[in-house]
Amino acid sequence: MTTHPLPQDSINAYWTGRAPEYDDYQQRPERRDHDRAAWAEIFGAVLPPAPAEVLDLGTGSGYVALLLAGLGHDVTATDLSEGMLARAREHAARAERAPRFLQGDAVAPDFADASFDAITNRYLMWTLREPERALANWRRVLRPGGVLALVDSTWFPTGLDRDTSADFVELYDDGVRALLPLAAATSIDATRDVVAAAGFEDVSVTPLQSILELDRRFGVAPDHEVQLQFLITARRGRD
Repeated sequence: MTTHPLPQDSINAYWTGRAPEYDDYQQRPERRDHDRAAWAEIFGAVLPPAPAEVLDLGTGSGYVALLLAGLGHDVTATDLSEGMLARAREHAARAERAPRFLQGDAVAPDFADASFDAITNRYLMWTLREPERALANWRRVLRPGGVLALVDSTWFPTGLDRDTSADFVELYDDGVRALLPLAAATSIDATRDVVAAAGFEDVSVTPLQSILELDRRFGVAPDHEVQLQFLITARRGRD
């Protein structure tokens, strides 16, 4: 009998296969310091003062988690891709202040209620199954008044068929795509709206001009286009 992987298993396999190339691109020496300064300013402006307890979901190779730990926060970071986590842990072994990297599902983070002062993620929302369920859980594990700060864009406004790489076509098949309601969003408003619908307060969207300028200056990854990215922030109410 032929068995088929679960959709999330296919997503995990894709990102594990991409991990070395993805991580190497983020560490390009000609851009590394510029990126660090830009992202530190972006997250530093919206997160609580350090040291805050931060949960970075869908951490990938740990870029944001390591950045925030370097800024003095106590960071726990999760991902389901073993390949990405392996890269993240390699970086952590060399860091003066390292996050705690765990294997875990961003949709259902396995933490007690009101465990964190802030939740972050970057480039997760487009490939997130069950975003409504995920956001309800994120709100649950945030402390009253806690901050949600996520970054994403509309990467596939004309549909996921734009990416014709063999591994993407194979692993982001029709079954996977059907479970990712934000993957082909044509406006960042779709992501903003799902955050607001989950009961978060003070939801705002900020275009990230500094990252756009860096992308124009240094270029983007192969098979990608220069696109404006957005920071969405919100708070859990003090109910």
